[in-house]
Parts: sequence; C-alpha cells; structure tokens
Amino acid sequence: MKYLKDWKVHALCFVMVIVSELIGKHSFNFGPVGFTLFPMLYALIIGIILAQFKLIDREMMTTASPYITISVMYLTAKMASSIGPNLEAVLNAGPALILQEFGNLGTIFLALPIAVCVFKMGRAAVGASFSTSREGSIAIVGNLYGLDSPEGQGVMGAYITGTLLGTIFNGLMASMLDKTGLFHPYALGMAAGTGSASMMSAALAPVVAAHPEMAGQIEAYAATSQVLTSVDGMYMSLFVAIPVTNWLYRVLKHEKKPAKAAK
Repeated sequence: MKYLKDWKVHALCFVMVIVSELIGKHSFNFGPVGFTLFPMLYALIIGIILAQFKLIDREMMTTASPYITISVMYLTAKMASSIGPNLEAVLNAGPALILQEFGNLGTIFLALPIAVCVFKMGRAAVGASFSTSREGSIAIVGNLYGLDSPEGQGVMGAYITGTLLGTIFNGLMASMLDKTGLFHPYALGMAAGTGSASMMSAALAPVVAAHPEMAGQIEAYAATSQVLTSVDGMYMSLFVAIPVTNWLYRVLKHEKKPAKAAK
C-alpha cells in the first residue's frame, strides 16, 4: 500500500494517459503503403521525453515498476477468460488457422541466434525471442520468471520496441507483401492477427484498401486469427516455444541442461 501514497507517479501516469487518448489514433497513407499510430505509442514517447528532461527520475521509475506486475495479473486473468469460451471457435476454424501458430516459432530460430551470437545477450534473449512479445507473452514471462528477471527485461524491451516501431513496420510490410502477388489477401488477413490489436489494425489497413471487394472476408480472417493467437498461442508458448527457446539458448551458449532437484 505504500506505493499508493506516491501521488506524483499516479498523477503523472494519469496525465500521460489523458494526453495520449486526446491525441487519439492517426492513420497515414502514402499511396498503397500505410500505417497507424496509436495512443500507447504517444505515452511511451512522452515518458522518454520527460525522462530526458529529468522530470522522471530513477526513484519514480523504481516506484512505478511493481505496477507492471500488478497490471500483468489483470492481463493474465483476461487472457485466461478468453480461452474457455473460444475453444469451440478454435476447433471449428480449420487446420490452417490453428496450425498458423507454428509460424510464430520462427522468432526463435531467427532472432535468438542473432541476439546471442551477434549481440552477446544473456537470458534476456529468451524473453525477447520466444514469441512476438505482445501482451500474452508478458503475462507468461511475468508468471514464469517475473518481470524483474532478465527474461522479463527481454520481453518488455521487445514489447516496447514493437509498440514504437511495430505498427509502422507491419503496415509497410503488409503493403509490400500484397504488391508481390505471392500471397492471397485472406492469407495476409490471417497473418495480421499477431495478438496485438494495434499491429493487426496496421497490417490490415493496406490489405483492405488494396482489395475493398474482399474487405469483409479479410477482416473476418484477421479477427479469427487474432482470437486464435490469443487462445492457442498461450499453450504454444508455454509447452513449445519457451522449452525450445531454452534448449536453443543452451546450445548456442554451450551450456549443459540444469540438473533436476533431488526429491
């Protein structure tokens, strides 16, 4: 309860949220290429600017840190509540939508070797590389390792980077992939459901704009993919992605598997 007495942190967060929401969502289009900026991005930028001008000090950051864990508790409950009611939708969606979650494993084999071998990262690379580091990933790492751990720092770093650059990157990438003609608009709609509403909207906008006659179907595929990513993505991360990431990390670091504790 002592943290509730620090009115400066609460007041500052409240002001940042209000200002960000007043700025609102803004879309930018440059011919066939487009992207969208969301309020969360403005809140992060405001925080960075205030820290640069010393209006946010280290003590305030330390005070605010525990609230991340508290927020993750609500996030975990929300994620859990979406699994049960949507199990039927998962089963009826068909193999293509269900098996698409294996595509997220690509972050492990692409990002982890670069993080470990090129940037010489430690355990933070596990948190940053086992998934696309969206809200569900934060909830999982927060419960398994704690957000103050190296894995927690990794997933939070990747999450913030994704929030700052992800919407712009997704919008540009979706536009370029659509122009190649290699992918059906439905496939691009499915790919837009990354588990993040802002990233999905950014990736979906240029595809829908390029194929307005299929807008309804593309949006339906994206929405279904979004639900499935939130539902089966939780199980995929827990039982496949994290174990595989830990195994590959040990291989890259030439570490032995930790011995099991004696019973």
